[in-house]
Amino acid sequence: MSTFSQVGAAPETRLQPVGPEPGRGLPKGTFLVAAGAFLLTLALLLPLYVHDRVAPLPAAASFDLRMTDQEAAYLDTATWTWVETAELEQVTRVEASAHGSDWSAWEMTVSTSASDQVIDHWSRRVIVDRETGRAVNCCGEHVNGDRAVRQAGLVLYWPPGVSEGGHSFYDAEVRSAPSVEFDENDEVAGVPVRRYTQTVDRTQVPESARDVPAALFDPGAEGTVRANRWLTAERTFWVEPVTGMVVDMAESRSETLRPQNGSGEVALLDAELTLADGQVSGYAEQARTRSLLLRGLDRWAPWTLGPLGTLAVLAGLVTAWRARPPQEEETPAATEAEAVEAPEKAPVSEPEARGP
Repeated sequence: MSTFSQVGAAPETRLQPVGPEPGRGLPKGTFLVAAGAFLLTLALLLPLYVHDRVAPLPAAASFDLRMTDQEAAYLDTATWTWVETAELEQVTRVEASAHGSDWSAWEMTVSTSASDQVIDHWSRRVIVDRETGRAVNCCGEHVNGDRAVRQAGLVLYWPPGVSEGGHSFYDAEVRSAPSVEFDENDEVAGVPVRRYTQTVDRTQVPESARDVPAALFDPGAEGTVRANRWLTAERTFWVEPVTGMVVDMAESRSETLRPQNGSGEVALLDAELTLADGQVSGYAEQARTRSLLLRGLDRWAPWTLGPLGTLAVLAGLVTAWRARPPQEEETPAATEAEAVEAPEKAPVSEPEARGP
């Protein structure tokens, strides 16, 4: 007899399909749980990931800052005469480009002119940390060609979420970074701002020596003398604190000439500079829009999406619990029917005792 006939045919094995049965949808509450999990994920990603990538200063930018004074006074170095009630304009032009993932390279030029006559012009290259707004000593920085400078402090913008104190602002003309002091909370064009001031005490401007007529300091003197430019300035900045954007600024500056080997002093420039018309409202609107975006990512999104996500998950779980199939209980009638259908087993009789 073959082994197959002795053992019998192998039992047939049926594969059970994986997943929901055909024709049946997802369990109730699944969509609510998935939507809630998505909202909770957004509540974490928006403030912790997206905000930190949107808040830093833009890597690439191109803009001009125009400051004017309609009643400035200056020394015309072409004729060496004092000119009053002149229209003065100072233009700071910035061309910024990405420098790595965290820095931006700013090429800056500053031109001061009056009546189409250039009074002063200088250039600067500075590497800006996009997160802190501060200068980084790197990569060919210079002030007017002087590559030995080590720039430090804020360049133009404050860091996003700026604190009230503990800041310095680099003055490229005097090659130092005097501190900027918080004055008070203020408002510009409907935008809440913080007002800061910086004072530059009378300081000799490096590399400013030039030959000037000796008669400027001693009437009747002949020839020329070597003189340096000295600067005194007080600057005011109005900063939107969420974005760190400067929405308005003003500068009161006084420049003089002093001979290197001698006494005396001659006024060179007196000006009260303010941002040109139209720029303040434009910067204020930019700051307002960007502030709403950053506050939405950092505050409103987690406090709105978090609770909504939690409620959606709980609602989905409750819906799934209520929609579960009822559990069938075993009844006595069913137990008796199973007992009747089951075949009765014949009792096993004990072997009869045999006599001797």
